[in-house]
Amino acid sequence: MPLTMAEPGQEKLIRRVGGKAETRQFLENLGFVPGALVTVVSEIGGNLIVKIKESRVAISREMAMKIIV
Repeated sequence: MPLTMAEPGQEKLIRRVGGKAETRQFLENLGFVPGALVTVVSEIGGNLIVKIKESRVAISREMAMKIIV
């Protein structure tokens, strides 16, 4: 399922990152790689605040749809 469907507070394992090559590279640089654990902290206006590798990152809903957990 896409990351946008994860409940806040639940830790999920990233299974796949989709999208164009430059989108995948951008997300990989932020730490969104298969096998990493990610937690949705909150949702604000459709955008997500997530915790990945001990950092909090804000990503758009469109980006979050490309992250499969």
